[in-house]
Amino acid sequence: MALLVRLPDGQIRRFTSSFFIGREPGCEVELANSQVSRRHAQVSLVNGQWIVRDLQSSNGLFVDGARVETAAIGDGVAITLGSDGPTLDVEPERARTSSSTPAETTEEDLDAYAQRYFGSEDDDESVGGRTLMIRKAYQKVQQQQRRTQRLIVASIALIAVATGGYAFYAHHVLGQQIEQAQEIFYGMKQQDVVFAALEQKLAEAGNAPGQQQVAAYMADRERMLNNYDRYVANLFDRKLNAKEKLVMRVTRMFGECDAAAPPEYIGEVMRYVEKWRSTGQFANSLKRAQDGGYPQKIASAFLAQNLPPQYFYLAMRESGFDPYISGQPTRWGIAKGMWQFIPDTGRRFGLNIGPNAGRAGVDQFDDRLNWEKATPAAAKYIKEIYSTDAQASGLLVMASYNWGEVRVVDILRKMPQNPKDRNFWKLLAEHREQVPLQTYEYVFYIVAAAVIGEDPRLFGFPFDNPLGFVPASTDSKSQASSQ
Repeated sequence: MALLVRLPDGQIRRFTSSFFIGREPGCEVELANSQVSRRHAQVSLVNGQWIVRDLQSSNGLFVDGARVETAAIGDGVAITLGSDGPTLDVEPERARTSSSTPAETTEEDLDAYAQRYFGSEDDDESVGGRTLMIRKAYQKVQQQQRRTQRLIVASIALIAVATGGYAFYAHHVLGQQIEQAQEIFYGMKQQDVVFAALEQKLAEAGNAPGQQQVAAYMADRERMLNNYDRYVANLFDRKLNAKEKLVMRVTRMFGECDAAAPPEYIGEVMRYVEKWRSTGQFANSLKRAQDGGYPQKIASAFLAQNLPPQYFYLAMRESGFDPYISGQPTRWGIAKGMWQFIPDTGRRFGLNIGPNAGRAGVDQFDDRLNWEKATPAAAKYIKEIYSTDAQASGLLVMASYNWGEVRVVDILRKMPQNPKDRNFWKLLAEHREQVPLQTYEYVFYIVAAAVIGEDPRLFGFPFDNPLGFVPASTDSKSQASSQ
């Protein structure tokens, strides 16, 4: 059901999917008011019900006068942003129906008929035999209906008790399965952290893990990954359609726990899929990449680092696969090239920075504009981000690439060390106000592009997977190694 939002100026907006309310440009409902945070609240459709959620705003979210963290929209509510901020009237769109009594039959006529044929027993002597017979037949029908209604009510009550008991049991079992799936997944994460620490310690001593250590680690991880895949299949396969399953599979490719994803996650990814579909940017960027021969070499660079080749789509979001593009001037310099390296990061990963680094435009001496040199550097950079406190969460890695790994890691280090408590979902739930809208959209655009890329025809594009040349076994191995 669509949602109607009446703005303070009287304008009415209609929404059919999740949207943000806030002061920051890019919010679907943008309000310039000092009481309103950059991203104040999100309205989402969850399990068929509209809800509004406070995004850790400075001045709070009030629904019908009461401060709330989350509230159901129901039949309609008044949402106030801050105690003295603007108010939005929000209600579901309803289909209007009308019925009318035939013009030839008035209300008085109906009252007269009702009194004549279904009046009280006190006036039985004043009516005819036919009318009296109709009254007795009606009374008999009423008695039968009352008996039938009592039976129906009793049956419904019994069914409701049984259904409620089963629903409670099913919900309990589902909750246990999700917990078990998460324990397996984050057990793998914890094992990755331990092994990464061992690799770092040995590297500092000038050594590397022995073949037996690596083999044992990979065998344990493969077993845990297979167990997790079985759990996820039981949880989702019969409940999701083909597009939704693809969203979850891509999420897992990037090393994020799909069993821990919030209910609105799939819908949010699909919203960004529609953003790609609404323009020609996806098809145009992909054509540029294929004409330049980029897909095979980009995929190979990431596979060489045991990373998912789907990071191909990070370049689509960064530059549209334009190897000569320059960004806007910033205090860190101008980002350049397909992977939009700033000068310091480019140097750190072995790229020569040209003499015209301080000016936009092509510089033949700047390796950032040489995509064949910049692509392996980007793969190494992303691999390094994986080794930080992002702890192999691909969605956190994307956020770090866009916003800066130092900013993301600084937030993560304030959260519990358990990987289960410092994933992308937790970052959004606990620190949403700090994450720029640009970074939020950056992550969802890349995930959505990867979802489309896995099966473009499923989403109405007239071409096949541009990474279809990557063998499934190799792709699976890179996922396991990068998580």
